[in-house]
Amino acid sequence: MVDRVFTNCEVRPLSGDEPASAVAVQDGTVTAVGDPDELSTAGAETVDCRGGVLLPGFVDAHTHLDIVGRRAVEADLAGADGPADCIDRLLAADDGEGWILGFGYDESDWDGDLLRAATLDRVSAERPVAAAREDIHTVSVNHAALDVLDLPDDGVRTEDGASTGVLVEEAAEAVFDAIAPDYTQTREYLLAAQEVALSEGITAVHDMVRQSHAPRVYRDLDTEGTLSLRVRLNYWVDHLDAVRELGLVTNHGSDRVRTGAIKTYIDGSLGAGTARLRDPYADGDGVGEWRTDPDALRRLVSEVDDAGLQFAAHAIGDAAIDALLSAIESVDAADERHRVEHAEVLTGELVERLAASPLVVSAQPNFHRWATSDGLYDERLGERRGLTNRFRDLVDAGAQLAFGSDCMPLSPLYGVQQAVTAPEPRQRLTVDEALRAYTSGAAYAGFDEDRMGTITPGSVADFTVLSASPWAVPDGEISDIAVALTVSDGDVVFDASD
Repeated sequence: MVDRVFTNCEVRPLSGDEPASAVAVQDGTVTAVGDPDELSTAGAETVDCRGGVLLPGFVDAHTHLDIVGRRAVEADLAGADGPADCIDRLLAADDGEGWILGFGYDESDWDGDLLRAATLDRVSAERPVAAAREDIHTVSVNHAALDVLDLPDDGVRTEDGASTGVLVEEAAEAVFDAIAPDYTQTREYLLAAQEVALSEGITAVHDMVRQSHAPRVYRDLDTEGTLSLRVRLNYWVDHLDAVRELGLVTNHGSDRVRTGAIKTYIDGSLGAGTARLRDPYADGDGVGEWRTDPDALRRLVSEVDDAGLQFAAHAIGDAAIDALLSAIESVDAADERHRVEHAEVLTGELVERLAASPLVVSAQPNFHRWATSDGLYDERLGERRGLTNRFRDLVDAGAQLAFGSDCMPLSPLYGVQQAVTAPEPRQRLTVDEALRAYTSGAAYAGFDEDRMGTITPGSVADFTVLSASPWAVPDGEISDIAVALTVSDGDVVFDASD
C-alpha cells in the first residue's frame, strides 16, 4: 500500500529511464514511478510539487559541514569584496567575548592580497581574530592571535623576519586546534549546516571529520530522530588506530550515519601555493609541498587496504596524483573503492591512468570559477590552468566521477552550472552528466548506488524538487534555480514556501 504520492511534477529519475509525472512512496521507499493515473495510490497522501522538476536528492561527496555551520553562526566572509568588507562582517558577528571568527574569504574576489595581521588588528587589537580562507588551507590572524597561538615552524609566512599573520597548512591547523568547538558548539554548527544543506536540495553528505565531536553529534541526532541528512563519516588518518580498535569498517553504521573512508592529505592547495606540482608554479619557483611523502603514502595505502577500509586521499597537484596512483597500483585495491579527492591538475597520462584504476575521482566542479583566463589558476599555473578539472576527458576515458562541493559553496546547482560552463571543452560536461555526478556518481563513491542516486523502485525516497528545469534554462542560470522542496525518507524536510 502506498502512503504518499508526489505529483504535479516532471520526474527525472537519472537512471536512464524516461521522465515521468509521479512517484509513489511507502515507508520511505520508492515503490513506483509513472503516471499518477496508472499508480495504485488509493488513500495515499498527495504532495503537490507545484509543477517543479523532481530529481534524486543531491549527494555531496566531499564537504565539511562544521565549516558550513561556522559560516552560518560566525562571520560568513564568502563573497566579500575586499578587506574592509571582511572587517565589517567580522565586527557584525562579534558576540563580545573570546575569539572573533570568520570563514570563507577569497582574495581573488577582490584581486588583492591575503588578509594580514595588520588588517585584522582593525577588528580588535586585544582579542584574537581568525579569518579562514575558503580552501581552509590558509588562515589569517591578527597580532593578538599570534601572541596566544602555539605555532609550528612550518607554514608561518614572514616578511622582514616577522609574521605577516598569514598561516598555511600545519600553521593553519594550529589555529583550528585552538578554536576547536566543544560538543554543544559542534551540535549548534551541525544543526545550522543541516538547514543550509536541506535548503540546497542535499539529502546525503560525505563529511570529512578530524578530532571533532561531529561523529558523536551525528549519532546523537540520529538516535533523537532529528537528523534529516544521511551522513558518511570519512575519518582523518590520525583516527585509523582508533577506528581499527573499535572494529569499525567501511559501511558500518545505521541507515543515517555510516563509516566511510580513512582520509589524508598528500599535498596542499593551489590557492595557498602548496599543491605538489611536477613543474614550478607560474608565479614562483616552488613546486608545493608533500603533506604525505610517496614512501609514507604507499605504506599507508597498504595499511588501510589491509584493514578492509576505504582510502581517500586529497591530491591536487599532478605530482601528488601520480604518487597516489603509484601507491594504489602497488596493492590489489579493486574491492575497497578507494578515492582521490580533487584530482585537479591532470596531464593526459594521468587521465588515462585514473580511468584504468579502481579509484573514484571525487571532484569539485565549483573550482572552475578560478580557471578562467584571468583567474587565480591562471596566476598560479599559467597555461596549465587548462589541465585542471578535466571532467570531459575523465568521463570520456571511463573514469568513475563523483561531485562534491568542499563547501565552496555548498550548492550542487552552482557546481552543475560550473561543470556545464567550464572554460575549456576538456573540462565541460552536459547537464545530465553533471547531475549524475552529483547523484548516482556520488552515491557510488559511498557504496550507496543501490539505495540512492536514482529514482527507481526500491531506492530511498530522497528527492529534491526544483522550481525550474536545469535542462530548460540557459546554462549560466542553473545556479539561480530555487529548490522548492527537499524530501528525505518520503518526508518533506525543507519547503521554500514556509
